[in-house]
Parts: sequence; C-alpha cells; structure tokens
Amino acid sequence: MTDYNLKNDSNQFADKAYDNAEFLNGKGARSIRVLCELEEPKVRFESQNVTDTVVFFGSARILSPKDAQNQLEKIQKQKGAIPDPHALSQAAHMVKLSHYYEDAASIAEAMSLWTKSLGKSDRFVICSGGGPGIMEAANLGAKRAGCRSIGLNISIPFEQQPNPHISPELSFNFHYFFVRKFWFLHMAKGLFVFPGGFGTLDEFFELLTLLQTQKSNRKMSIVLYGKEYWNDVINFDAFVKWGTINREDLDLFKICDDVDTAVEYAKEILIENHL
Repeated sequence: MTDYNLKNDSNQFADKAYDNAEFLNGKGARSIRVLCELEEPKVRFESQNVTDTVVFFGSARILSPKDAQNQLEKIQKQKGAIPDPHALSQAAHMVKLSHYYEDAASIAEAMSLWTKSLGKSDRFVICSGGGPGIMEAANLGAKRAGCRSIGLNISIPFEQQPNPHISPELSFNFHYFFVRKFWFLHMAKGLFVFPGGFGTLDEFFELLTLLQTQKSNRKMSIVLYGKEYWNDVINFDAFVKWGTINREDLDLFKICDDVDTAVEYAKEILIENHL
C-alpha cells in the first residue's frame, strides 16, 4: 500500500484527493483520468460552440509532395555510398502517396469554405488526429479556408506530435486510445478515410461495426479515398464472397478517387440528413 503525501507535522492538513498528484497519476485513479478525458473535451467543445465534425483518418507517415520529393532526392544523392534499395523503394512510395496529402488538404478546404458559405462555420468542423501526415493536411486545409479545426492528439512514442495548423483552442492531447476514438465518432457527421496503416484501419472498421450493428443509427457520409490503395490493401468483395458481411454493408461507404466527387458526395449526405 502506498502512503500518499504523509505529513511530518500532525497539525498540517493532508492534501485533498483532487490535489494529490501522486494519487491522480497512480493506478487507483485510472477511472478518474478516463473520466477527465471524456469530460474536459465536452466542456471545451461546448464553450467553443462546436456541435458536429467532419473527421479525417489517414497515415501519419504521408508527406507533402515537396517533402516527399526532397526525401527521395536526399537518398539518391548520398555521397560515397550506394543508396539502400529498401530506403529508396520506401522513399519512392512516399512520393507516390504524397498526392493524398494535397488531396486531403483540398477536401478539408472545400468542406470548410462550403460551411462558411452557408453561414454555419460552427457546423461540420474539420477534425483530425492532430499529428503529421494526412492529419496535418486536414488541419492545413481548414486553415487555408480561414476556419477553425480540431486536433485530437495521442501520446505515443513515435510519429505523433501536434501539427502547427490546429486551432489552439481546439487542440487536445489524449492518453487513452478508446476515449480519443469516442471523441472522433461522437460528433462526426462525415468521414474521409485516406490511405493508412493499422491505426487508420482500426478507426475505420470500428465505425463501420457501429453502423453495421446499428449501435449508431446516424446517417453519415463516409468516403474511402484512394481506389488504387484501398483495392490493393483490402478485398471488400471477398467479405461478401465468404458470407462474413452482406452485400448492402458495402453501401455504408463510397470509394472515391478525386476531390470533387468526394466533396460533392459528402455535401449531398450532409444536406439531406443534417441541415
């Protein structure tokens, strides 16, 4: 058993529990910390009049076209050494993926400008995971449009640092993945899913499961962006072939490959169901 903040002087008051940092950061207060990550964002969203969001998922590793090209050239120009074939291949793939960065920024900008044109700048606020890559691109797009955007960051050992385009008053930092995912989905009315890895798949499939099982009956615009990538990574038709999902489950999302189609589809769903 841990003795928290014992005082040498019996006339001194012990710390109140809510002022006891040692207790609050220990195992016994885990449920309190979870509750804080649920309640503090709620208070802040209410104070900022944020009622709903359009969320962007995607890889933290995807670079802007300029940065991806610079990285490739740096590897190609290494002096006195033959470039590592694996590093060269990875850098080439990053160049190929980099157009998704600009597409994400363009979609976020277009969606933000649309809400501004409606006089509803507090609606459908762009929300990302707050880090680099596609997340950064989404926040950048909203910033280009002169709109606020949300960053739901997470403390992990690598890749994840807050990007500079998040609105400071809407920048969050989570410890618990499941609470962060709650805030991704709780206010979401639209979703754009860009190429990504395990984290992106985890977030996307959890949302699909909630909709498929009708744990959420909300009508959402869900765009899976990038046909080449997603058709290579996931064989959705195989789920139907093997009978593990129904054919109509594939109607929960739309695969798009260009900015205009993605934006128009999202706007159509949002107008029909949420305006």
